[in-house]
Amino acid sequence: MLSPLKLLGVSLCLPFLIPLRAQKNLSGAPEIKLQLDRLNVLGSLMMIAAHPDDENTALLAYFARGRKVRTAYLSCTRGEGGQNIIGSEQGDLLGVIRTQELLAARRIDGAEQFFTRAIDFGFTKTAAETLAKWGRERILEDLVRAIRYFQPDVLVLRFSGTPRDGHGQHQTSAILGKEAFSAAADPQRFPDAGPPWQSKRLLFNTFAFSREQEQQAAAVPGRLEIDAGEYNPLLGKSYSEIAAISRSQHRSQAMGSAERRGPMKNYLTLVAGEAAVSDPFDGVDTTWSRVPGGAAVGAILAEAAQTFSPTDPASTIPLLLKARPLMRRLDHPWALLKLRELDEAIALCAGLWLEASADRYLAVPGSGLKLTLTAVNRSRFPLTWKEGGALAYNQVLTRTVTWPVADSYSQPFWLARPKQGDAYHVDPAVAFRAESPPWDTAFEIEAGEEILRVNRPILYRWVDPAEGEKTRPVVVAPPVVVNLAESVFVFPNGQAQPVQVQVKANVSKQSGEVRLEIGGGWKVSPPRAAFRLAETGEQAEVRFEVKPPPGGSNARMRAIATVEGKEIASGMQAISYPHIPPQVLFPPAEARLESFDVKTLARKVGYIAGAGDEIPRALRQIGCEVTLLDDLARRNLNEFDAIIAGVRAYNVRPELRAHQQRLLDYVRDGGTYIVQYNTAEGGPFGQRDTGALARLGPYPLKIGRDRVTVEEAPVTLSNPGHALLRRPNLITPADFDGWVQERGLYFASEWDPRYESVFESHDPGEKPLPGGLLYARHGKGVYIFTAYSWFRQLPAGAPGAYRIFANLLSAGKAAP
Repeated sequence: MLSPLKLLGVSLCLPFLIPLRAQKNLSGAPEIKLQLDRLNVLGSLMMIAAHPDDENTALLAYFARGRKVRTAYLSCTRGEGGQNIIGSEQGDLLGVIRTQELLAARRIDGAEQFFTRAIDFGFTKTAAETLAKWGRERILEDLVRAIRYFQPDVLVLRFSGTPRDGHGQHQTSAILGKEAFSAAADPQRFPDAGPPWQSKRLLFNTFAFSREQEQQAAAVPGRLEIDAGEYNPLLGKSYSEIAAISRSQHRSQAMGSAERRGPMKNYLTLVAGEAAVSDPFDGVDTTWSRVPGGAAVGAILAEAAQTFSPTDPASTIPLLLKARPLMRRLDHPWALLKLRELDEAIALCAGLWLEASADRYLAVPGSGLKLTLTAVNRSRFPLTWKEGGALAYNQVLTRTVTWPVADSYSQPFWLARPKQGDAYHVDPAVAFRAESPPWDTAFEIEAGEEILRVNRPILYRWVDPAEGEKTRPVVVAPPVVVNLAESVFVFPNGQAQPVQVQVKANVSKQSGEVRLEIGGGWKVSPPRAAFRLAETGEQAEVRFEVKPPPGGSNARMRAIATVEGKEIASGMQAISYPHIPPQVLFPPAEARLESFDVKTLARKVGYIAGAGDEIPRALRQIGCEVTLLDDLARRNLNEFDAIIAGVRAYNVRPELRAHQQRLLDYVRDGGTYIVQYNTAEGGPFGQRDTGALARLGPYPLKIGRDRVTVEEAPVTLSNPGHALLRRPNLITPADFDGWVQERGLYFASEWDPRYESVFESHDPGEKPLPGGLLYARHGKGVYIFTAYSWFRQLPAGAPGAYRIFANLLSAGKAAP
């Protein structure tokens, strides 16, 4: 922990490493009662799985909210390889979103959140591939560190570690979880990863996707049964209802859930450790007796909880203050954690409002940020803000201080350095943290003979005219940032292209010059350009012309601004969604350049946006004029050479059902309609898949669940003479080189014989999958269904993917 900076009785520091669980949707007496009860429970449980949304939120809510044990979920990855149904963010940006969705879920179900360095590299079918990409020892070390830090009495695996789990990363989370259970207790394993810790037992939370599997789970000998459907009158909901609200925070993954009422049986079976007879915590002392000398503390806290008056919570404070010096003298991790929880409980009982509010949300290194520190004692119990003064009943006391802004930018810590393969390059000692610690303040409050220490984050507070009062964290940013329009710039047929650089001021009166740095024979004109920005937030667009060398070529490009002799090569990206706090990132101002030959006969392209992707931007780079089709009812479709349905468009836009005939008529009259992948479980048009052939195209076809997860898997041109492979670009197997993450997903499993299969691919050792691209003539036009992952390949700049997709766009004009 950094040394605190004392300012008027307030310590400015990074947050203490023991997190407190924010109780979202709780306030007043229920929140206080929950906090008081928790003070007397000294047990802990950690669940381990692979991804955001793998966790059993009902079980987490049951233990955290109901049993009041310290509960955590460890997700091996941040979900970077998933799809995104709410926007176009993929990869790193999606990982940031899903991290915040997990934190939002934890604020509801009451658990804490941890991670490892592992990156979700997409769907894989084997644990072997996952272990090879992640690095077995590296991620095992992260799990061991997290276990030794959190010290769970009970570990719970969400998966079995067998092929039954499906996803190879699911399997691996359990394989490594089993190893970590033993390794965490072994002082010879990872000796620098904290003191050894032996959990009492390792359990498997069995899962079932059918009534038959539920019956099988219920019949396992020695299983433990937990009913997460139990109703909690203090909370006003069952744990299964809380779980649904929690799970619904995973909006990017379309995880909105119904609030289930009635029984919700969960089963736990022993994997390792001591067997339990009737409860996961059998044999675990969860009282203050587990702390030497702690029995007296437990007795006082029990009295405080039993005598708590909802209409007079301040009357409980004397008992809490009686327990505090006893607790403070105990040298034990549980006492350290409970001391912080005790101070929060006292603050709640006093209705104590403490806040550190900044005068702006964005600051630059070396500047001063004005903070208004506020304290309000809304009880009549005498409290004093140390050096700030006595806190009279319901009177607002404020102090204004200037915070010297640190010489480092705000940034998700795991993105601060380049990755190491499929793992983040971070200090292993902090790899399990959920996010970069925000700057916060520690208020020191005198209560009787005790001095409470209550932390509060530094926030910017403002009033939105439509939504009311809102807050956001403070961001430390460079004085200027340089943003490139694309992460990949395409130079079709070796032609020079304009490159726009946006220079934006985060503080007033900024001037300097910007340049592009490229090697490998690429030419830039002009060599540099000047800018002058007078106001904060002002931006300038600087235009360069970049010309590739002859022949196909690629290079890396970096944009660099020089201000007062200091070079700045950082961009600035903001992520804003209503269900998570605003996120700001400062990635390197870099892009890849790709020059290759590509031709397209389609110039005007209509795009029906689906779950969010960057294909329209990619197509504009090869000269297509792309129009987003928001109003299919009135738009003249015949003006387009080709129309594309975005990824999962039929899943997320049910109005497509009403316009399907118009789209097929467009094909009949000579148009080209390309439909990208849709999920089978959502069914076309959003309904549940009944197994019937779906009329996604002019003729019947059925969407399956098959996918090709190995991005290097060979692709066979199963119909080499087909026009789709010859005009306007001659396609060869080399056009599948350099693809990323996967070949494709949700291939067609059955189709009418009037469709023609053009490609075939499959993962090693599996059956051929010819349903990844189907071509059909319909009237004068062409319909194409494709499950290949163009939404990943085109933004990634894979040259062959551009050439193939250009042929798809041109299919109607190139057809014989």
